[in-house]
Amino acid sequence: MDNQVMITRSQQAILGLTRDDARLGLGKKLRLNESLIQGFLFLCGFLTIFTTVAIVIVLGRESLLLFSTEYIDSAGRVHSIEIIDFFNTTQWQPHRYLVGIAPLAAATLLSSFIAMVVALPLGLGAAIYLSEYASPSVRNTIKPILEVLAGIPTVVYGFFALQFMTPLLKSAFGGGTVETFNIASAGAVMGIMILPLVVSMSEDALSAVPRSLRQASYGLGSTRLETTIRVVLPAAVSGIIAAVIIAISRAIGETMIMAIAAGARPNLTLDPFESAWTMTGYIASISGGDLGYDTLDYNSIFVVGLFLFLMTLGLNIVSRAFVARFREVYE
Repeated sequence: MDNQVMITRSQQAILGLTRDDARLGLGKKLRLNESLIQGFLFLCGFLTIFTTVAIVIVLGRESLLLFSTEYIDSAGRVHSIEIIDFFNTTQWQPHRYLVGIAPLAAATLLSSFIAMVVALPLGLGAAIYLSEYASPSVRNTIKPILEVLAGIPTVVYGFFALQFMTPLLKSAFGGGTVETFNIASAGAVMGIMILPLVVSMSEDALSAVPRSLRQASYGLGSTRLETTIRVVLPAAVSGIIAAVIIAISRAIGETMIMAIAAGARPNLTLDPFESAWTMTGYIASISGGDLGYDTLDYNSIFVVGLFLFLMTLGLNIVSRAFVARFREVYE
């Protein structure tokens, strides 16, 4: 009997050791998997940062060539581009060695402003309706339509601006006032293009407001409209501002609509019915031809790209600052 007890205890000890070994092996395996996942995630983050830094380095290095290279015209005269002239000159005529960013930047900002005039009221109104008023069936119908708008290629929007929006503006304001290629039609269609972005992000910000705030407002006798304007919108203002700034960045970086519908004339103007070259339109148009390395046109592409990058970077920094400043934290 004692021998049987000893055997049983020995078996139990062996089984206990086996279980401990199994737990130890499982723990090592889990730690190995976690290390692999952590290493993979670190690699993803490193590649993202490396790509961003590499883009900045390439743009900066190539941009300096515009100002450090001497250009010789057909008569043998030597020309150079100064950095201060790049910002002070109001003409963009590389064939005359006049390279000023003002016409391209003004057209880009004007088209983006028109796009936001279209997208902001429509997008914010649609977001408020979807968040506060629409039934689930209506919401499930409208959202796929917005996703279809987001999936349309921008080249299609460009031809839509040229073939539909421009004739519509000509019929409204007169053919002598509206040029065939103009900033207004391109900007308006660009506003339609970024509309799903504004609606989606604004609705997410509105939906994130706790239901208890709405119920407290209703309990004080406020109507749904009063609750939306006085409670929900102020509580979601950080997300809405972020959506607007990201939409502006998207509009500034749009290429195909501008290249197709806005025209290809460096024109420093505030008249939206005139044609003008935006920064992205200039890059797309010039890059389509045969450019010799280290020529003025070739080097100017990188300077314009760097200036565009700095504009969007500045907007993203402003967006983060606004979100941090006005963010509401609820428990």
